[in-house]
Formats: sequence, C-alpha cells, structure tokens
Amino acid sequence: MCGITGYLKLDKQAQVDDALLAKMNQAQFHRGPDEGDQYVDEYVGLAHRRLSIIDLSSGQQPMKSNCGDYVIVFNGEVYNFLEIRAQLISLGYTFNTHSDTEVILNAYIEWGPQSVERLNGMFSYVIWQKSTNAFFITRDRLGIKPLFYTVIDQVFYFASELKSLKLIPNLDKTVDVKALEQYFAFGYVAEPSTIYQSVQKLQPGHTIYFETPQSPMKINQYWDVSYAKQTDLSEQEYIEQAVTQLKKSVDSHMMAEVPLGSFLSGGVDSSAVVAMMSQVSEQKVKTCSIGFDVKDYNETDFARMVAKRYNTDHQENIVKSDDFDLLDMLAELYDEPYADSSAMPTYRVCELARKKVTVCMSGDGADELLAGYRRYALMMNEQKVRDKIPAAVRKAIFKPLGKLYPKLDWAPRFLRAKTTFQSLAMDIVEGYFHGVSIMNDEQRKALFSPQVHEQLAGYHALEVFREHEANFDGDDPLSLIQYLDIKTYLVGDILTKVDRASMAHSLEVRVPFLDHEFVEWSAKVPPRMRLKAGQGKYVLKKAMEDHLPHDVLYRSKMGFRVPLTDWFRGPLKQKLRDALLSEEMHESGLFNMDTIRQWIDDHQSGRKEYSAPLWTLLMFASFYRQATS
Repeated sequence: MCGITGYLKLDKQAQVDDALLAKMNQAQFHRGPDEGDQYVDEYVGLAHRRLSIIDLSSGQQPMKSNCGDYVIVFNGEVYNFLEIRAQLISLGYTFNTHSDTEVILNAYIEWGPQSVERLNGMFSYVIWQKSTNAFFITRDRLGIKPLFYTVIDQVFYFASELKSLKLIPNLDKTVDVKALEQYFAFGYVAEPSTIYQSVQKLQPGHTIYFETPQSPMKINQYWDVSYAKQTDLSEQEYIEQAVTQLKKSVDSHMMAEVPLGSFLSGGVDSSAVVAMMSQVSEQKVKTCSIGFDVKDYNETDFARMVAKRYNTDHQENIVKSDDFDLLDMLAELYDEPYADSSAMPTYRVCELARKKVTVCMSGDGADELLAGYRRYALMMNEQKVRDKIPAAVRKAIFKPLGKLYPKLDWAPRFLRAKTTFQSLAMDIVEGYFHGVSIMNDEQRKALFSPQVHEQLAGYHALEVFREHEANFDGDDPLSLIQYLDIKTYLVGDILTKVDRASMAHSLEVRVPFLDHEFVEWSAKVPPRMRLKAGQGKYVLKKAMEDHLPHDVLYRSKMGFRVPLTDWFRGPLKQKLRDALLSEEMHESGLFNMDTIRQWIDDHQSGRKEYSAPLWTLLMFASFYRQATS
C-alpha cells in the first residue's frame, strides 16, 4: 500500500517548481513511511511513498522497465500477479523483483492499456512511456484506492490524496456549489466531483490516457457491474457458491510478507471473513475489535463469540463515546467535507490494529452487494405499493398527504410517515434518494444562501443517481438501488472512510467482498436470494450458518455509531455554536445563517431533532476553517 503523486507537462515549456513534487510526496508520507523516491524527466514527475507488504527487499518505486522505456508508480495490491507473472515469463519476460509492481509494468508493455482488465486487486497506478510520451492512469473497478487529478497552466497533476494537490500554489480552491449540494444531500461529495471546482476524482473502473502530452485526454470505462444475466439455481446451490466464492476471495487476499489480521466487529460481514480466514490459514488469525463505554453501542460480546469459536489472537479496546479529540482531525484526514460520524470509531479500530499487524481484512461491501441494509427492505415494501397504483394516482394521493402529515422530526427517517408518503409519490430512484438524504429538499433550500441557489441554477443532487441509473442494465428495483449504492455510497462514503482512516496509521485494509469476481457473482444472484422475507444478505447468512453463531447472524444490525443527539445538547453544545456561527461561516456566503441558528436553537432546546444536519454542518465548518486558514 502506498501513495502516488506527480505531474505531466502538457506543454514542454510549462513550469513546475522543482521542490513541489517532493512536497506533494511528503504530504502523503503516512501512506508509505517505509520508503520514498521520485523520477523526473522533461515531461513528467512521478513520486511514490511505500508501505512494504510484498517483496520487502526490492520492488522500490518509481520502477523502470528492463528496457528503460517505461516507468510506473503504483498504489495498492494485485492478488493474481503470480498467475500473470507466469504468463509473462512464458512469453519471454524476465523479472528482477518478486513484486506485483513489476508484473503490472510488464503486463502493460505486452498488452497495453487493456492489461488493466487482467488485474484482480485494489489499485491506482500511472505508467509513462518515454519513447512515445504516452501517459496512462487507472483506478480499480470498485474504487477501493483513490486518485485525484487537476489541470493547471498546462500541467496535469495527480495524487492519492487531495492534500498533495492543495500544495500546488495556483490551485483554484473555489467551492463547487454542485458538490456542496451533493455533500448536504449525501454526507460526501460524489465521484467524480470534489469540493473544489478545479479538482476531480478518477471514477472507479476508469482509465485516463494521453497518447502524447499534446493529445486530448481520453477517459475510458473498462469495467462495470452487470445485473443483466442473473442465474436460476436452487437455494442450496447458491449457498454452496457463496461459501466457495468468499473463501476463494479471502484466500487470495491473505498474501503478505508482514503481519496480517482482520477487523472483527461482531457483525455478520467481518465475522464471515474471519471464519473463512481461519479455515484457509495455517496460523492463528489475529483479530481486533473496539467497544464503547455505552452498552447500546457496544458489540464486543458478539466479537468475542467469533474469536472464541476460531481461537483467534484477539485484542480489543474500549473507547469513550465522547471521543471529541478526533473532531478537528477528521477535516485534515479527509481533505474535503465528509460527514459519516462512524469515521471516528473506524479511526480508532485502525489505530488498534496497527499495533499488531500491517495488513487487515475488512467486511466492507457485503451490505451493498447482498442487500444487507435495512433500507433495502423498506424500499421494496414501498415499491410493492408503487407497483399496484399508477404513478399519476400515487402523486395525487401521497403528495398532498406528505404535505399535510406532521413532520415527526424526532423520528428516524425510515419511520417518518411524512417521508414515506413523499417517497411513495415518486419513482423508485427519486424515492430512494429521498430516503437516504441527510437533509431533505426543504432543508437544503432553507440552508443555502441566495447566491448559492443562483449558482446552482436548478441543479439537484438527484442527478447523481439519474446518471448512474442510465447505465444500469438490470430489470428489477432491488438491483437498481444496490447498483446506485455501489456507484455512490460505497465508494464515496464507506471506502473513503476506510482508506483515509487506515492510511493515517499506515495500515493496509483489504476488502475480500469487493474482489471483482465476487462482485460479479453476487450480481448474478437473483433478488429473492439477496433479500427474502425482509431478511437482507439472506444467502450469505444461510451460507454462514455452519460457520458462525446464530446470535451473530440473526440479530439487529448495529454498526459503528456515536451519540450525536446527546453530544450537541450537552458536552458539545458551545463548540457547535462557535463552529457553525463562526466568522468564517458568515463570510463564506454559502449559507443562510438564520436557518443554522434556528436549527441549533431547536435541537438544543429539545423541540426538534437535527443531529444529522448539524453534524454535517459541523464537519463542513471544520473543513472550511482549515481550507481558508
């Protein structure tokens, strides 16, 4: 696991400060504290920070090909590199290292840009061919590893983290109001946008190619998950396949020359990964868990059940529910506004894991692939109503009811009758957007200043979903909303959270559920086997019945949570006011400050529940203060 950064001059006469590349590389030191180096020629600068996992004694980057014509910087892991290496040796290639980096480089020499389709792993990498001045960049299929880029004064810059690009002296840091709209709807800025107008993210499963520096930049999609061809097997066959596919993925992900372990939250997904690890490993599996000093948030009892069953080398730590020390750190960690409060416990569990291991397995991705979130069942129940009533009739009935019904701001979103009525009046994509939004349309309208509304010119964050809907090739509503989550929530929230939190501690996290072969298999599993009788991840839970305790498989999903409501009415009461009503927030010109003041007053008095919108604002205020200081 590493950090990469660098530039390509689109005009040979373009100027780049000689010291800038080193500064950009140093900003990502945490991603690779073991080694660092750079390569510079008349057109490019490539820099790399290394966290050594495989081939510890060699594999240093930037790496040149044997012929000297190609140079690569690479972030990530390729799990099938030994298989590809054997293919290349049979074609006459020789290798100087045992690293996956050299395999990627030689694969590119042999098969060109299409070589990325042969790789199974998590990665972003850049290859420069000196003789032709061709420049190639790619990102893994699911977006496990990040890649940011910008073009300034005829120079194309890239980096694993936005903080490196922020060091470019003439970077335009104007806030993108469309990204602002996305952030206050989703809690993150959706791919390919960033909070800045001038910077973008390379989308998962995409490549960038410059035939020469003077040629137009070509962006190409090389992979997407397809729901078009679902299989029709017996339930037992699906159960057997689930075990086989997961065990195969876990086994391939365990390759490392450094200590390796797994997160163990006590939930189904991480427990399933630990069960499979224990069955394919000859050594005792190292596991780690964190718990909270508030019982309602503590899952350590369930984690211990799994640890005891598989006799793992288990460690756990109890953290305080009022872990306020991380609040200001989060903005620095994520570089742009990011509002998932579970980033705090994720940071702590990565901190704990790094004390014993360098590589850690995670159960992330299973909920999106196999319909584990509770909202999927609720949306399918709503869809049954939609299917029975014509759209025009639904709008005529439910839209007025949504306006008349009490708001019930105190209730969770999925229990609010007002929200349900509004959702039923919409199609499934708009209804799903409405159900997952942190702030509804009325709240965002009240929050933004007139200037922001004018610049938005009618833009709505729903357009993010609509763009992905246009690429969906399935024909059932459950697969559609799962596809939307894979393209938005999974990469923008979950994978972003884990990448930044783990890399802050120089910890590599691998996600076997997101092996693209497992993803492709899951998309062929019919909806009835993913969600059955209201039970999400049905096939996975059935598959794990012989491997995990019943109480772990069939209990209510808890997840990492923090008590925001109590924080904002108690220990963070003044901090919230100071941050949200600060001079920087006033002068930003982005918000209606009267709305913010009203929300704070209503929440802290107990009249209404605004913890999620206020947390989202607090994270933005923290980001904005650092960005403008």
